[in-house]
Order: sequence, then structure tokens, then C-alpha cells
Amino acid sequence: MKIALLSRDGELYSCKRLREAAQQRGHEIQIIDPLSCYMNINPASPVVHYGGEPLGYFDAVIPRIGPATTFYGTAVLRQFEMCGSYPLNESVAITRARDKLRSLQLLAREGIDMPVTGFASSPDDTRDLIEMVGGAPLVVKLVEGTQGIGVVLAETRQAAESVIDAFRGLNAHILVQEFIKEARGRDIRCLVIGDQVVAAIEREAKEGDFRSNLHCGGQAHRVEITPQERAIAVKAAATLGLEVAGVDILRAHRGPLVMEVNASPGLEGIETTTGLNIAALMIEWIERHAQPGFRLKTGG
Repeated sequence: MKIALLSRDGELYSCKRLREAAQQRGHEIQIIDPLSCYMNINPASPVVHYGGEPLGYFDAVIPRIGPATTFYGTAVLRQFEMCGSYPLNESVAITRARDKLRSLQLLAREGIDMPVTGFASSPDDTRDLIEMVGGAPLVVKLVEGTQGIGVVLAETRQAAESVIDAFRGLNAHILVQEFIKEARGRDIRCLVIGDQVVAAIEREAKEGDFRSNLHCGGQAHRVEITPQERAIAVKAAATLGLEVAGVDILRAHRGPLVMEVNASPGLEGIETTTGLNIAALMIEWIERHAQPGFRLKTGG
């Protein structure tokens, strides 16, 4: 098959591993910077141009689109979808997951447990917003934040009010979330492919921090997950329409709580910790679901 990998940096660990896995299985793969693409939005013959000429047909596309380029990156992915390419994750599913507020609302609608979460825009709502999530300590998150950036633990009511008001003064959209003390700075990252959790690790925050993200200095080790945790991870990914997802779960006294669903999970931490070839599993999924030459067969 001919595969396109959409990424701004082909030297990232995840991109290199996916390229290696594809090539080892006999596929042709090209890394394409989505911001360098431009499109002819033509109902008769939609085309993606790159480097001064139209790109040929790709059987499948692997989107590795960063949060900062979600808008344009998903537009490019949609164009590939219009051309008949199979997307490992669909553009609409990626946009659902990247909008933290929307994704939490969709998960809640499906009855998926999560930390109590509040969202508001008026400064007059601050005190009631704090009470809504059970008071301090609580967590304040930038809606556009990623990899632990823009996440603050407010340990007192006064600190919570100050942080919330400061973010609002910057016209930032924020979520205020219940702090799960019993998680003790740990979470479970479940790597979901299709209807299975293919790998799971427990991430632990560094000393003095509560954010377990590996980019923030957290550590990881293999972990056995329960059937309930496995089921909730698969359901969360399916709810957002993602075929590949990193689902982050907190272990609370009342059961597993979904904290976030990542549409472009990094492979380095989970492959290094588990020793599993996750990149190959992703390519195998494409092999089972893409239809080589689909565009030529249908004329679409």
C-alpha cells in the first residue's frame, strides 16, 4: 500500500517508528507536512498539492497532527478523505477529541464516568463554579492546553479564585475539575486500537508535582488493568469515533474515571515501557481496514 503520514516533524519518535513499521511490512510511506499542503476543493476531482505539484493517490493516511495545527491539519486530512484515502483516525473524530469541553460532554452523554467538571465564562460564576466541583483543592485547565501545559492545582479556595480570575483576565477558556486526591499523582494511559486496549502503562508524577505527563518529568511502568478499566477505555475511544487513541484514566474510590482522550498518542513512552511494537499494530490495523486502489475501483 501507499501510505501518507501527516506530520510537521518526521524525526519525532512516533513518526520514525511508524515509517519503520510500514516499510518493514512492505509498504511505501511518505511523510508530509500538512501546513505545506494546499488544496483544490473540486467536487469532481479533489486534489491535494504539495511542493508545487499534485500529490498522487494514497491508500491510507496516518494523521499525526499537533494541537497547534488542528484546524488546518484536519482540513488537509478531510481532503485526503474526499480523495478516497482511508484515515487511521477520521478528521471529525480528531476535532471532537481536541475540543476538551466537547469531548467531555460527549463522554458524559454516554454515561462514562469522569471527574466532576465545570465550565463558565462570567467572573460572577467563580464561587459557585468552585462549589460545583466540590471545592478546593481543585484543578484548573486551559481548554487548549496539552501535555500538562496550562494545568494548575489550586489547593485553597483563595488560590482557586485567583487562578480562575487570572485565566479569565487573559480571555482564556478554562475547565475547573474535581481533584482526585486518591490518585496520588498517578494515571493509567490505555492505548486503544479498534475495540481493544493493546497496551497500558501507569504514569507517576515527579516529586512535588501532580501532573503525571511524561513530558512534565513523570515516570512510567507497566500495569495490569481491570476489565472495567479496559471497557471504559474502549468505550471512550469509540464515543469520539477514534480508531486509535490514548485514553487517560484515574483510579478513584468510586471507580475508574476518564480524564482525557488523546487522538494522537505518543508512542515512545508506551513502547519503551512495555516493549511492545505499537507502531506495527497500527500498521496491521490499516492493512485490515484500508482498501488499496479503492479510488480507482470506484472512480471517486
